[in-house]
Amino acid sequence: MHFVPRFADGQAFPNALGKIVCVGRNYADHAKELDNPVPSEPLLFIKPATSAVELEKPIEAPFSRGEVHYETELALLIGEELTHATTDEAERAVVGIGLALDLTLRDVQARLKEKGHPWEAAKAFDGACPLSAFLPLSQVPNWSALTFSLEVDGEARQHGEGSDMLFPVATLVAEMSRHFTLLPGDVVLTGTPAGVGPLPRGAELHFTLTGGLDITTRVVD
Repeated sequence: MHFVPRFADGQAFPNALGKIVCVGRNYADHAKELDNPVPSEPLLFIKPATSAVELEKPIEAPFSRGEVHYETELALLIGEELTHATTDEAERAVVGIGLALDLTLRDVQARLKEKGHPWEAAKAFDGACPLSAFLPLSQVPNWSALTFSLEVDGEARQHGEGSDMLFPVATLVAEMSRHFTLLPGDVVLTGTPAGVGPLPRGAELHFTLTGGLDITTRVVD
């Protein structure tokens, strides 16, 4: 079954989800908390459409494969084809903004990184990208004023601000389009702020995003 991005008012996007293009270490404080160097250019990777599930539904995580970490991120819905785009073209191509969890098998990722291997087994598994409905851009203030948050069982865990990104939205999307043509229905994840950690079994997760997105869901025990 193909995952179709949807808007918060229930309207489905005309195109099915294509790919999810992600960036690692786009917040300096998150790079530091994992003892990683702050990158001088975006560190890009891709999750397939098969990794997407609805954030609003209970989250099933592969706990049998080791610690599963949550990483809350702004998600951008692409509405136009972009190849070698300018920052202005990139910004105009974003038609919706939402939230995503970049679920990560941290033990698996650590082993792969030690060997210099790709991360896909830790980042691209089925269900690795719970994805919310999208707000239309008319409901969203300027990028730098965006804030989002995650609470786990009522405790604040992550707080992100668009102004803290190392590579702002337009710059990031334009850079991605130099490497991968972005198509309508593709989604861009923009990196996670500090505060990542193990996803607790049975926990209640509460997400907010400037503009009116407010989601409560639960991790399957």
